[in-house]
Amino acid sequence: MMKYIITLIFVCFFGAGINAQKIDKKIPNWYNGNKFGMGTDKAYAKILANKKSRTVIVAVIDSGVDIEHEDLKGHIWINQDEIANNGIDDDGNGYIDDINGWNFLGNSEGENLNDVRLEVARIYAELDVKFKDKSYPELSAEEKKQYALYKEVKEEVVKNRDEAEKGIESLKEMITVLDGSDKKLRKHFGGDYTIKQLKGVKKDPNVGDEATQMLALYKFGYTYADIVAENKYYQDNLDFNYNPDIDARADMIGDNPTDFSDRNYGNNDVEGPDAGHGTHCAGIIGALRNNGIGNDGVADNVQIMSLRAVPNGDEWDKDVALAVRYAVDNGAKIINMSFGKSYSPDKKQVMEAFRYAEENEVLVIHAAGNEGMDNDDLGHNFPTPKYEGMSDKFNNWIEVGASTRHKKPKFYKEFLFRPGLAADFSNYGNEIVDVFAPGYDIYSTVPENEYDIYDGTSMAGPMVAGVAALMMSYFPEISMMQIKEIILMTVQKPGKRTTPLPSDHSKEVTFDELCVSGGIVNVYNAVELAESW
Repeated sequence: MMKYIITLIFVCFFGAGINAQKIDKKIPNWYNGNKFGMGTDKAYAKILANKKSRTVIVAVIDSGVDIEHEDLKGHIWINQDEIANNGIDDDGNGYIDDINGWNFLGNSEGENLNDVRLEVARIYAELDVKFKDKSYPELSAEEKKQYALYKEVKEEVVKNRDEAEKGIESLKEMITVLDGSDKKLRKHFGGDYTIKQLKGVKKDPNVGDEATQMLALYKFGYTYADIVAENKYYQDNLDFNYNPDIDARADMIGDNPTDFSDRNYGNNDVEGPDAGHGTHCAGIIGALRNNGIGNDGVADNVQIMSLRAVPNGDEWDKDVALAVRYAVDNGAKIINMSFGKSYSPDKKQVMEAFRYAEENEVLVIHAAGNEGMDNDDLGHNFPTPKYEGMSDKFNNWIEVGASTRHKKPKFYKEFLFRPGLAADFSNYGNEIVDVFAPGYDIYSTVPENEYDIYDGTSMAGPMVAGVAALMMSYFPEISMMQIKEIILMTVQKPGKRTTPLPSDHSKEVTFDELCVSGGIVNVYNAVELAESW
C-alpha cells in the first residue's frame, strides 16, 4: 500500500512532512469514549464510581517498557520477593534481580539485542548450509520435505531483499527533495511547523512551493516522517531482517535458542534500547487515569510486568515460551502479546507454554496482525490461538483485530486513504479473530515521558487486555473464562454498517464476516452485564 501511494504522490507532487502536528483534541482517549470507542469513561462514571477494586498484574511481552514513565508511576509490577541489585536470585525463580520482570534479549554484561533477523532468514541460513550444494534426486524422503521448506524460505528472502533494494532506489530522489523542503521550511518557521502554518504560506514566493509539497503529501494521509520510515524499513530489511549472513544472538548471548531448558541468559533491563512499542502498549492498558497528562489507561488498578522478548525483527520461540511461563509463575493474570511472525520452528514448546497458562487460568490477549489477511487461513501468523492439529482453540485466548473512530472510509479515486470502521491493515477471520478493538490513531505513552500516536492491532490487543484487567479488578468473583465470555458477549455491534474488507478495499463487509463476536469490545456493556452476572 505504501509503495502505491508513494508512486501516486511522486507523479502528482513532491511533498515534505508535516512535522510536530498539534494533536487533534478528538484523538487522545477517543478509545475510552462513546460512539466507536469502548465506553470506558462511561463505565467508570456510571457503574464503578463507588466500587472497590483489587490490583491485577498484566504481563506485557514486548520490546520493553519504560518503567520510569511519569504516566505509569505506581502501575509497574515490583517483585516483592527479590532484593534489588544484590546479584542473588532471592526468590529462587531462576532469574537474578528480576525486580520488574525480565529481559530475554540480553546478556549478563547488560548488553541488549535489538536489530535481528526474521525467522524466515534464520531458517534459510540454517537450511542453506545443508542444501545449497545438493541436488534434489540425491536427497532422502525426509530431506525432500526440508528441501521444500528451503526453497520456500529462500524465495521469500531473495524476493524481499530485491524489493528492498528497489524500494531504496525509488525513494532516493524523493527523499533528497523532501529533505531539502523540510529544512527550508524549518528555517523559515524557526523549527517545527503545523498544517495551518503551511496553508498560510502557500503563496509565499520563498517557501510556497515547499509548503504546497507538504500539503500534497498530507492530503494522502502521510508525512515526510512516514517516507523516511519507509526508507528505513527497506534498509532494515537489507541490513538484518532478511540478512541470512548475520546472527546477532550467537554473537551477544551465545545460548542455544532451541534448548528450552537453558534459562541462564538475559538480564533485568526490562526497558532495553527501543521500548517505544512496549511502552505504548503498557500505557493503553494502565496509564494513570484523570491525572491531567498524557492518555488515560483502560484499567485503573493494574501493575505492568515487563517481559522483553520482542526485538526489531522476529522474536524467538524460546523467549516467548519462557516469558509466558515467567508471567504465569510470577502472578500475572493476563498476558498481552502484540507481536507475530510467519514461521514458528519450535511451535510445540510454545503451545505447551500456552497450555500451561490455560491450566493456570491466565488470560492471553494477542494482536491479530497487520497484513490485512484472513487469519482463518492457518499457518501464517504465530503465535496463534489454534495450531495445526488442535481440534479447538485455546480456551484462555482472545485474538484481536483493529477498529477505527471513522464511520465511513474515504477514497481518492481507487485509493483508500482513510479506513472505514475496520482498520485497513487489520487481519481478520470469523473463526480465529474473536473481536475488534480501537487500534487506529491511538495516543499513548512512549519512553522519556513522551506520548505518540500509533496504529496497529498491537494497540487493539492491549485495549482488550485493559478491559480484562478492569473486569478482574472490580469483579474478582468472576472467573477468567467468564470474563472472556462477558467481553465477547457484550461487544458493540455495528449492525448492517459495512466497512471495506482489509484484504480487498473494493469489497464491503459487515463485522459478522470479520470476527467471531461480530463487533467492537465495549467496557460499559461488559461492566453492566458483570454487575448482574
